[in-house]
Amino acid sequence: MLKGKNAVVTGSTGVIGRAIAEALSQAGANILINGFGAAAEIEALRVALARRSGGEAIYHGANMLRPDEIAALIAAAEKRFGGVDILVNCAGIQHVAPVEKFPPEKWDEILAINLSAAFHALRHALAGMKARRWGRIVNIASVHGLVASLDKSAYVAAKHGLVGLTKTVALETAAFGITCNAICPGYVDTPLVQVQIEARARKEGCSNADALALLLREKQPSLNFVTPEQIAQTVLFLCSPAAAAITGTAIPVDGGWVAQ
Repeated sequence: MLKGKNAVVTGSTGVIGRAIAEALSQAGANILINGFGAAAEIEALRVALARRSGGEAIYHGANMLRPDEIAALIAAAEKRFGGVDILVNCAGIQHVAPVEKFPPEKWDEILAINLSAAFHALRHALAGMKARRWGRIVNIASVHGLVASLDKSAYVAAKHGLVGLTKTVALETAAFGITCNAICPGYVDTPLVQVQIEARARKEGCSNADALALLLREKQPSLNFVTPEQIAQTVLFLCSPAAAAITGTAIPVDGGWVAQ
């Protein structure tokens, strides 16, 4: 479906970003991956993605805190592939603390990576998309882009901002064959969530398994994690012809969380 298209996925050495990169490459897209990790593991992922797509896969180690490195990432994809057709902003970090105890440096980092990085990436990619009159931008937000939770002020603020950015970009690009949407996952089994489970277990004096059950029972009616593959397939749908008229939306993939 995506043969001949060129994709950039930020944060694609993480659990969710990797699944998205795999789905896009399986659909035939050339792909640029980005993120931190061991060099050997990143290279193994790059090789596997190239084999999946039958095309090209390259890696760029841009630090998403740095606007100049984000610009270089998009420029690298355009130089190698000839353009960026699909941009998935997936890089994200988390910190949990009450507002009055929230470290200001953590606030700045979370907004920079979860919100500003997406702005910098898409602003550099948009000129080429407009010129080709085709583009797909998918911002990986969170249910916390739609609702709030305790002790997550920076994350909630950033993800709400990302949903707002999505809507504005959708309006500005609707006449150019470009769509911009956000996906809002619930709890996914990632290192970010595992930290929260372990903290809950310590607080409640229970096992990690019991803490997980409590966490899901409070928020996610399905009582199951959302899988990275489910998010990846939603990205793939948004890149398909069937979704050409869908833009400016925030799609919950959350086991019923925001339906409550």
